Amino acid sequence: MSGDVAVLGAGMHPWGKWGRSFVRYGTAAARAALADAGLGWQDIDSVVGAATVRGGYPGHVAGATFAQALGWQGARVTSVYAACASGAQALNTARAQILAGMADAVLVLGADAAPKGFFAPAGGDRPDDPDWLRFRVLGATNPAYFALYARRRMALYGDTAEDFAQVKVKNAAAGAANPHARYRTAVSAEDVAASPVVAEPLRLLDICATSDGAAALVLSGMDFARRHGVRDPVRIRAVSTASPHYPRTVLDLPDIATDSAAAVEPSPEAFRASIARAAYEESGTGPEDLSLAEVYDLSTALELQWYEDLGLCGAGEAAKLLREGATALGGRLPVNPSGGLASFGEAVPAQAIAQVCELTWQLRGQAGDRQVREARAGITANQGLFGHGSSVIAVR
Repeated sequence: MSGDVAVLGAGMHPWGKWGRSFVRYGTAAARAALADAGLGWQDIDSVVGAATVRGGYPGHVAGATFAQALGWQGARVTSVYAACASGAQALNTARAQILAGMADAVLVLGADAAPKGFFAPAGGDRPDDPDWLRFRVLGATNPAYFALYARRRMALYGDTAEDFAQVKVKNAAAGAANPHARYRTAVSAEDVAASPVVAEPLRLLDICATSDGAAALVLSGMDFARRHGVRDPVRIRAVSTASPHYPRTVLDLPDIATDSAAAVEPSPEAFRASIARAAYEESGTGPEDLSLAEVYDLSTALELQWYEDLGLCGAGEAAKLLREGATALGGRLPVNPSGGLASFGEAVPAQAIAQVCELTWQLRGQAGDRQVREARAGITANQGLFGHGSSVIAVR
């Protein structure tokens, strides 16, 4: 049996701050994906919903909530939560169901109505929760963590605030051409430098916002796709859902201390690099085969780190790759041609699905003014709290 599954449909609800229910966003994205697939809601055997804590209380559990909103028709329902990697975990669950023969066509869906401002912990005392601890004990908000990582790159590799600003400039130019993006205005390095400092050295335009939005995919087996007249679909070839190795000597949110290396030698490979490696191994491809990448740019500095973790360049060479224009639209290997989170903001359960939507449109040649020339293979990279790594490779 082939390990590939077909992407028959991709759909999104535009991202922004709309003040409505996440269910409304999700059903709009689902209907768009079904229309793109040329399928009706009755053709779907299974719904896998990527969940968010804010929508995870009884009565709003993603898979069943969306199935009910679309109209009960007997489909299998599954809900998945893996923080920011929820969408990729949902996609992986759908793929497993298809390859196991449990479903022919699966709707994968994530949507969020995010709070205003930066994310904060839920209320109550939870001293066993590392995310609660890093907020309450260390005072490490998300922007503080992003800034510490930026400072680390500056100290190790000589990256500058000007390099970080150019990531925003690049992504804003791509986002300006994306009708689904929240921010569709080009910015200059001077605009970034003039924005308020949030957590030094990062400014407001270096850090992604929180957003409302939704994304959906319709996946199927290859035989089902052929029966429906789709001879050359975009195919999901690998989904990595790696977790870290002990000990960890570089902090990753929400941790507030490194593991001890006194008894165990550190792994030669960092966590994020292991996420991409697992996807490359499963797909039988490597960085040299890629046409584009969609990465998790919570901050401009973190996008640069992904260049190295994906093997697009060596350690410390990300800023050089950026300066050469290799990762911009029209460059050798565009990164975040969608505009990335810099242009969308975070709608947590939807963002890893949105990355695969972008790969789908790019590999079909349907990305309009942001189209990557002769796109044949793409990778996504995303990281959720608590060791949830995710990477998806799609090909055509």
